[in-house]
Amino acid sequence: MQINRQSVVVLFVAGSFSLLATGCGSSYSLGTVTGTVTLDGKPLPQATVTFSRGQGRMSVGTTDEDGRYQLQYSARQKGAEPGSHKVRIATQIEAVSGEGDLAAVQGRKELLPPRYNDKTELTAEVKPGRNTIDFDLTSAAK
Repeated sequence: MQINRQSVVVLFVAGSFSLLATGCGSSYSLGTVTGTVTLDGKPLPQATVTFSRGQGRMSVGTTDEDGRYQLQYSARQKGAEPGSHKVRIATQIEAVSGEGDLAAVQGRKELLPPRYNDKTELTAEVKPGRNTIDFDLTSAAK
């Protein structure tokens, strides 16, 4: 069987498109992660929840008015990579000012102790499938 240059190019292009269509060949499935964040027993709204394995992509979610969050892995995928994660929860909002669509947003200082964000002690294990991971935080110093 003789393979010409055009056949090689066609096979290469077809293979490249199939890798892109399957998410660059990722061989793992994400675990969906939802939960609730409370501070001193009350729901914590507008907190950013970040899961990180130390390598690869982080997953991020924001709590609603009831303290509920759902992690987002990418713009199109919900969840987080399976495995052990460091978890950071922060409430600080940077002040933004500008014109047009960037209307002034008032900043907010961090409400949580550093043990939940900058010097996090929080960890979580994500498994393939559905995960419910709640965080009951306290404002009291350790």
